[in-house]
Amino acid sequence: MDDPELFREGGFRLASRLFIEGDIRGDERQVARLREFAQVEDRLADDVVAWMAQQPRGQGHRLFEDALESGAGTEGPLEAFFAAVEAKPYWVDDERLERGAKAITRAGLLGLFPLGDMSLMGGYLASRATKSLVGTGEIEYKATRRLVETAAWWIDVTTPGALKHGAKGYASALRIRVVHAHVRAAMHRRDDWDYAAWDKPVNQVQTAGTLLLFSLVYVFGTQLLGLRYSARERGDILHLWRYIGWLMGVDDELLPSDEEDAWRLLWLLAATEFIPDDDSKRLAKALVEANAAVGEGRGAVGKVLSHVSVAVHSSISRLVLGKTNADFLELPNDLLAQAVIVTAAGVNFAAETVRRFIPGATALQERIGEAGRRGYVKRLEKLFSPDATYAQHMRAA
Repeated sequence: MDDPELFREGGFRLASRLFIEGDIRGDERQVARLREFAQVEDRLADDVVAWMAQQPRGQGHRLFEDALESGAGTEGPLEAFFAAVEAKPYWVDDERLERGAKAITRAGLLGLFPLGDMSLMGGYLASRATKSLVGTGEIEYKATRRLVETAAWWIDVTTPGALKHGAKGYASALRIRVVHAHVRAAMHRRDDWDYAAWDKPVNQVQTAGTLLLFSLVYVFGTQLLGLRYSARERGDILHLWRYIGWLMGVDDELLPSDEEDAWRLLWLLAATEFIPDDDSKRLAKALVEANAAVGEGRGAVGKVLSHVSVAVHSSISRLVLGKTNADFLELPNDLLAQAVIVTAAGVNFAAETVRRFIPGATALQERIGEAGRRGYVKRLEKLFSPDATYAQHMRAA
């Protein structure tokens, strides 16, 4: 099979030459097998949401939160759900989870750039997945808040120690799994949902794609911005996200066990899911406008900040997604900003090279990154008061 568009240009074309060993291209049988999962949802979480709908208003959510705190459900669907997630997979290595989280933490706030400019913007190329986002209206009309909440959730699940049973990241992964089930239920109630064209809403393929955007694309994206990881660190980051994906209900068959697995799955997803349409443009526009919002209410200085923010974020997206995809999404094309990004990546690479040879520098950078992330979350809480339980999104769905 020929390479999909995503691997013909930009950063992913570079990745195919520099970071990928061997042939990751799939064949027709693998495509057919992957497409089967587009009709598979998440029975355990869907049963919980169906049970919640039968409870007095708000009671089902309260019981779910109680079960998160106690580690066990007392009702039928809740009991089955928590019995399953408490059965930790044999392949989970706690030391690798910790190392992976520390490697992510070391990037500090720089890690937020791949999150928005590569993972979210790149995800909008997958037009079938965008239908649930457009259907809820939350992404397009509340793009800034959702971007903030996504960043806060990402920090929750990638903080060292956060995936221990009952810890904040563990709870956040399970909450977002139930949010996905609420969205599925809402889309199933729509008369206009086109199952033939869009598959099942928030299906296994789409959830696995989200997982790869936050794991493999994050690693690749931060490398393009100049960060350096050892092979063990890259593997540990993917191991961390493999467990997060398992908590989020992704089928074992779709959970990459190593870096080569992850690249193969991304290639298959790019070949079958990354087919942008007009909704992709609408969501990309909303994200660009969210980036511009940094300058709101700041007068002339604010206009400059907005311009710089849009130029920087759009340039990162362009460098990674390639000209054809970026043009389709109608992203601004600022050549000067792109040159600045490339230069900054070179400076980061040089600094990272020095870090690797100075005793104690890696541990220091982890502490600096952790402090930056904590400060960012505190600012978000002050400005936006994000709902860590996602109750609002569950009601909206």
